[in-house]
Order: sequence, then structure tokens, then C-alpha cells
Amino acid sequence: MYKISKKSEYFLYKYLNAYSPTGNEVDAQKIWMKYIEQYSDSIETDNYGTVVGVINKKKTFKIVIEAHVDEMTWYVNYITDDGIIYVAGRGRPLTHSKRVNIHTKNGIIDGLLPYKTPTFIDIGASNKKEVENLGVNVGCMVTYPDDFFIMNNKYFVGRALYNKIGGFIIAEVMRLIKEKNVVLPYGLYVINSVQVGKYIYNPNIAIITDVCHDTSISIFDKKINGEVKSGLGPVINYSPSIHNNLREQIIFIANQNNLSFQRLVLPDAYYNNGVISALISIPIRYMNTTVEMANKKDIENCIHLMFEILKNIDINENFKYLENHLY
Repeated sequence: MYKISKKSEYFLYKYLNAYSPTGNEVDAQKIWMKYIEQYSDSIETDNYGTVVGVINKKKTFKIVIEAHVDEMTWYVNYITDDGIIYVAGRGRPLTHSKRVNIHTKNGIIDGLLPYKTPTFIDIGASNKKEVENLGVNVGCMVTYPDDFFIMNNKYFVGRALYNKIGGFIIAEVMRLIKEKNVVLPYGLYVINSVQVGKYIYNPNIAIITDVCHDTSISIFDKKINGEVKSGLGPVINYSPSIHNNLREQIIFIANQNNLSFQRLVLPDAYYNNGVISALISIPIRYMNTTVEMANKKDIENCIHLMFEILKNIDINENFKYLENHLY
């Protein structure tokens, strides 16, 4: 059974603590790229900062495993004459009574987000000109400074587990493949994306890692949100765009290796356009907060499961639901 080593844990610590505001994930991607380059045949990047580790590029059959790297981000949207800053985001809730980081060309400026309503940032400036002299302007990104830590020896806690924990998982899977000298009969593309599900490389199969809610806490109605709990294993998802035959292969491999898993129904998934795809998620508590929690055992089981999938997946299976017939 796979266990997270101290070396891998240190990589996770650096990776989670590195800033990756949506649209500018460079700092975190540099750390991720440095880690996987020792396990890749080659590294590729795109114009927006997606990083891809490649094994067996010359193989015509391609499998993608993918995660995404961004974290909760807001933009400076308006600066009042008396130096108060208002922000716009992507619909995620802002946590009040918090410190924030404003990312400027001059470096990071500390700010305070005192109230839930009205929501504004105070950087100790007396007027708009002083704010601008510090390098803060409309369009500057805002993130939280909270660091990663381990709680009760079993929970990983941090501000950006959604979905950097997926990036950690696929990096570890790639490491295991190289260190255990697994010979793959296909090309493997390990993608840490800034825009997940973009059909990069037109893969034959795509297996996505993401997070989902731990619905065991009282704010969730299980009749609507399903029943998922941290510590009971990674989550294998069902949705119209998830391929039934691939999902059943994954379930068979999980059972064959005595790896616990959970099931969840989703209204959507990432890959369409004919790509045979599956989604495996890590249940986390308190998604979109600075204290997202993931169970270490779930992460280890997910890494083990994905490693076994890539070793044993039958790429010669006829994945078509219907055969062509002439009448």
C-alpha cells in the first residue's frame, strides 16, 4: 500500500504554500514542474502556464491524467478616494476577519479584510494616491496567506487543496511509474492545468482528479448532495459524460487491489467531444475556505488506485457502447 514519504510531503508543503491565483499560477507551477521533471521523458508548457510531464511521447495511444492548479482569487475592482479597496471575484465567498495578500508589480502588499458586509480591504492608506503609490491598481490579484499544515496526523489542511491536491496526486503517480520501472504501452501525459479539460493532445482516455464535498457535515442534504465522507476512500464519479466502460474498469481495479472507494453522482464532468473520460475525486471539508481539509488516507488510496489503473488499464478494449452494423 502506498504511503506518502517525508520527501513527498515536503514537496506538497512547498506546492500548497506557493501562490497560484487564477490566471497567474506561475509560482506554484515552477515548483510542480521542478518536481516532475526528474520523472518525465520531457516537459511541455502552453501559453497560459499549463505544465505537462510526458512519458512515451512516440506512442500513438495517449492517456491523460489531469488536475488544475488555481486557488481562490479576487481582483482589485475599485479604490475609493480615501484609500479603501473593493474587489471582484469568481463567485466564491470571501472570508472576513482575515489578512489578505495583494499581488502587485512591486511585490505583495498586506491587507485586512475586516467585515463580511460591506466587503472591503484596508491596507492602511490615507487616500487613493497612496494606494496607487504602493503599486496597487485595479486588476491586481488578491489571495490569502494561510499556510498548509497537518492536523491530528491525518488531515492535510490549507487554503488551496482545491485542487492542488490533485496536482500532488498525479505527480506522485508519475513518480511511482518511473521509480518502479513500469513499462507503459501508451503515451502518458500528466497535466497540471490552468484551464482543465481543454482537450490538450486529443487523448484517447482522460482520467481527471479533482475534489468534492465531504457531505457528512451538517450543512449538506445527503438526499441532494449524496453521501461522501473523508477517510472512506477516493470518490468514483457518475455523470452522462463519464464513460461507463472506463469507470467499470476503474472499479474492477479498485476491488482487485482491495482499495476502498466511494461513489457520487455529478451533473457534469470535464471532458466531452468523444474523449473517453473518468473522474476520481478527493472528499474535502470546507471547500472554498482557507481551512480546506483532506484525509491523508484518501489521498494515499487515490495515488495507489491511479497507479494501478495506469499499470493495468486495457487499452485494447472496445469502449464503444454500440457496434456499427450494416442492414
